[in-house]
Amino acid sequence: MLTPEDVQVQTLGERQVPSPLRLSCRPDDGIANFVPDEARVRYQMEVLEGAECQDEIQFEKAGPRRSIYFEPARTRAAIVTCGGLCPGINNVIRSITLQLHHLYGVEGILGIRYGYSGLDPAVAAPPFPITPDFVEDIHQMGGTVLGSSRGPVDPQVALAFLEAQRIQILFCIGGDGTQRGAHRLHEEAARRGYPLAVVGIPKTIDNDIAFVWRTFGYSTALEKSREIIDSAHVEAKGARNGISIVKLMGREAGFIAAGATVASQEVNFTLVPEVPFEMEGEVGFLNCLKKRMLARGHAVIVVAEGAGQQFLADAPEQRDASGNIVLKDIGPYLQHRIREYFAAAEIPVVTRYFDPSYHIRSVPANSDDALFCDQLGRHAVHAGMAGKTDVLIGFWYNVFVHVPISLSTSQTKRMSPESGLWGAVLAATGQPARFGD
Repeated sequence: MLTPEDVQVQTLGERQVPSPLRLSCRPDDGIANFVPDEARVRYQMEVLEGAECQDEIQFEKAGPRRSIYFEPARTRAAIVTCGGLCPGINNVIRSITLQLHHLYGVEGILGIRYGYSGLDPAVAAPPFPITPDFVEDIHQMGGTVLGSSRGPVDPQVALAFLEAQRIQILFCIGGDGTQRGAHRLHEEAARRGYPLAVVGIPKTIDNDIAFVWRTFGYSTALEKSREIIDSAHVEAKGARNGISIVKLMGREAGFIAAGATVASQEVNFTLVPEVPFEMEGEVGFLNCLKKRMLARGHAVIVVAEGAGQQFLADAPEQRDASGNIVLKDIGPYLQHRIREYFAAAEIPVVTRYFDPSYHIRSVPANSDDALFCDQLGRHAVHAGMAGKTDVLIGFWYNVFVHVPISLSTSQTKRMSPESGLWGAVLAATGQPARFGD
């Protein structure tokens, strides 16, 4: 159960510097307004009959403050990008840079190379200055111009580096692992009494960061996934008894698989981590697939990478540089089981397997994500200049808010099988609510 203290945002101290932004404090005067610290956004939008009301849980609204903590002309900021690639990273870098330079007058902006490893001088490529000229065209490219990596850095080593570079604001662009690292950097800075504003920008195409309605990259991932699914549908229909299998991203959450299914409307079966399924039995997945093939002669299957891991439990466990369990590859396993099952049933099938993960995550952002990335980057700058720290820029019911990083990393967002999104998947595919029940 959340408490008001859980959503309390930390600040570095009293704000005594007038903001250089030419904004208003009066509504309805035709000029954009500063956001007072008292502005709040309710955590609970909908209250159902019989459910406990949590009106006292309110996020701090993000936006420009009338008074700021840092003197812009003396401020030095740094940007780091961590984890896997994602559409829109360069857009965020560009918007942070332009907001700092043009709107606040901050000229000292450093780019940290190759993730958190760039905060360790013993192994890192040196940082470099980021200027408006440098970021002029980067939003048209996929990937990250700063480079990225997985894995932590010793907080003491990182803080010594940041102090030596006189960095006062650190913008951390990444997913939950990145934000956990950002929180550790905040803790070390607090321990040492170093006034460092640590601001997180939520990046993951999986859309699985808690207390964030939407992360950047998700919209582009849906668009590109739909293109792959449509191609898979063509392949399935182009062969006698054609079966196309599309594996999409989603370690622990099926938002991409579900969203792309509904967007495409060409999928017959969708498998996600949140909804367990059985292979065998009268109402198991394989028998349902056989009925579909006998009736229609083709099928498209979308499977999230984290689905069906119980079928691969005998494989040895491995972990990546960030400590995450490396998932077993459900795609080839599913293709093998389908071929084996239909061969035993003496039904000839032609299978096609699509794994577009690296293609999807490395493309430039679409228009929807480009707009969203710009807003995230600019709100991150407002938060940093105001001295907010250990804070993530969230998006909650169409409003940008400040979410404590410690709260956001305390859990992982999942797609509910009772949600409207999963209901739309069931309606679009016609599959049973659960295979095996």
